[in-house]
Amino acid sequence: MKILILEDEIPAYQKLNTYLNEYFNTEEVHSDWVRSIKDGKALIENTTYDVILSDIQLLDGISFDLFDEIAINTPIIFCSAHDEYLFKAFNSNGIAYILKPYTKKEFNSAIEKYQSLFKKGDYGNLNSEVINELKSTLKEENAAFKKRFVIKKTKGIQLLNVIDISFIEASGDFCIATDKTGKRHSISQSLGAITKQLNPNKFFKINRSELVNIEYIENIENHFKNRLLLTVTGCKEKPMTSTSTTAEFRKWLEQ
Repeated sequence: MKILILEDEIPAYQKLNTYLNEYFNTEEVHSDWVRSIKDGKALIENTTYDVILSDIQLLDGISFDLFDEIAINTPIIFCSAHDEYLFKAFNSNGIAYILKPYTKKEFNSAIEKYQSLFKKGDYGNLNSEVINELKSTLKEENAAFKKRFVIKKTKGIQLLNVIDISFIEASGDFCIATDKTGKRHSISQSLGAITKQLNPNKFFKINRSELVNIEYIENIENHFKNRLLLTVTGCKEKPMTSTSTTAEFRKWLEQ
């Protein structure tokens, strides 16, 4: 059995992969994982999959852009944090979904539905009208969040894309943003002001002075006094959650 996982968040992928292995147990299952539309397109064009597990928001856009571009005949199970009512229309086409944060039971039910429909051959292509409605809704939702910061340098002005920021720390009345390459950039805003402008599904304030981007968390270690030590792309030092934020941070990771 071949499965394609379209998921940009590493913890979400790890959760899906764990549930897959536990569900199929001894059955031979091969899964491919990509985080972007570009990589997903390359795989789908050259590989036949039995089922696709897909998030909505990927690194370089939304998965519906991919499904618009390529005719998808493979059953798809959507794994998303978006509101349930948006997905009702998918059920009429034989497409299942699980709403984040989903449980193992909900995941198993979606797989069981896929298996039932697959045996009957009773599933159809994505409804283009529903795709367009979802794309419109998502664009309105994402428009509210900051896309880039204007950074003043001695040689002029540079643009720092939010998607490239791995870590932000307060430094007096301004902040220092570290990008995925390890470069540091000064932003003339307070941490509180910056936090309000960023997507809370992507950025989390792990303590009073530090924000982390979930896309660049490479490893998480238990630390003393119920704290967590994070390895973050581009950061030389390991940022740490405070005792008061650790529990909420754990829940945030599971979204």
